[in-house]
Amino acid sequence: MSDSGGGPGDGGRPARPGRVLGEVAAVFLKLGVIGFGGPAAHIAMMREELVRRRGWVSDGRFLDLVGAASLIPGPNSTEVAIHLGHERARWRGLIVAGVCFIVPAFAIVLALAWAYVRHGRTPAAEGLLYGIKPVVVAIVVWALAGLLRTAVKGWLTGAVAAAALAAYLLGAGELLVLAAGGLVVMAVRTGRGLLPGAGVHALTGPLLVALPGGSRLADLTGGQPAQLFLTFLKIGSVLYGSGYVLLAFLEGDFVERLGWITRVQLLDAVSIGQVTPGPVFTTATFVGYVVAGLPGAVLATVGIFAPSFAFVALLTRIVDRVRDRVWSSAFLDGVNATALALMAGVTVELSGEAIVDPLTAVLAAAALLLQWRTRLNTAWLIAAAAAIGLARELLMG
Repeated sequence: MSDSGGGPGDGGRPARPGRVLGEVAAVFLKLGVIGFGGPAAHIAMMREELVRRRGWVSDGRFLDLVGAASLIPGPNSTEVAIHLGHERARWRGLIVAGVCFIVPAFAIVLALAWAYVRHGRTPAAEGLLYGIKPVVVAIVVWALAGLLRTAVKGWLTGAVAAAALAAYLLGAGELLVLAAGGLVVMAVRTGRGLLPGAGVHALTGPLLVALPGGSRLADLTGGQPAQLFLTFLKIGSVLYGSGYVLLAFLEGDFVERLGWITRVQLLDAVSIGQVTPGPVFTTATFVGYVVAGLPGAVLATVGIFAPSFAFVALLTRIVDRVRDRVWSSAFLDGVNATALALMAGVTVELSGEAIVDPLTAVLAAAALLLQWRTRLNTAWLIAAAAAIGLARELLMG
């Protein structure tokens, strides 16, 4: 693919770099605005918009990028966005996609943090989430159905996916499940119990360094702004898992070690990250603002997301090479099937919180039906669900 950014949806015609970058910016700004529901929902929306509607990449390539992003620390959906930007417009697209996906959430969380510091509370979002959550579940279910044939290529990957789903629902860690899924498929297909030594080092060496607890910076010096930035840089460099894992890191650093915020403020910060669209990691924006105002919000946000850009930039150089080798291609197939199972596990958990009464069940069913029978953009489904939820809240209030 050339730097001009031509892709599968272009019919082979080259496109002007400025036009392609503008398209990348517009798409990911929109996804950043409507991206409620967490990483699984974000990935489902990206698949709908960029695979199904725009044809930027195939389902197979999309799954490769999701699988690769699952193996590195940081917010997975943001890293998939960065990967897709690179696929479309190379290095400039990599930066533009990531920044545009993050900026809407940053702006919203910053406004809420300002209101929180000024008024001592956060605006209620129950009505909004009441309508949006069941539709998000339907969007993810539809994406999972579309990706199933690509990810599950036979009995082996099917069995690995089923086992991964069971393990996740029983409480196993995401990274352990991903690694196990990849290793099992690789071992069966190649007849090897272990990866070649060089393969292990190339594929998992950086991950071992980046595991939570594997590398912990000592107390940082240089003043509060520098310490704030470096602490979030550390978290972004080593954090695997969900927003609940982020909660543990933030509590350890900002509540217990530094004493800059209280546990109540931390829970408020995580709640804001969960109820706003875009990456959950914009919780850092809220904490940074509470600690040091606008400069703190900017430093915290840059610190926690910067490692993702660096990791993806490194991954873009090896994903194709991984797919070209028998053992590593088998490993990636196992990771892809396992990543799909993890998305299904998250969806099972989310559905229990989202579908709570007949109206939410109807909203989920209607969203599934509309995706099946029409090519309606999911942004309209989310907007309609939000309006229904807010109307219900006003009528009941």
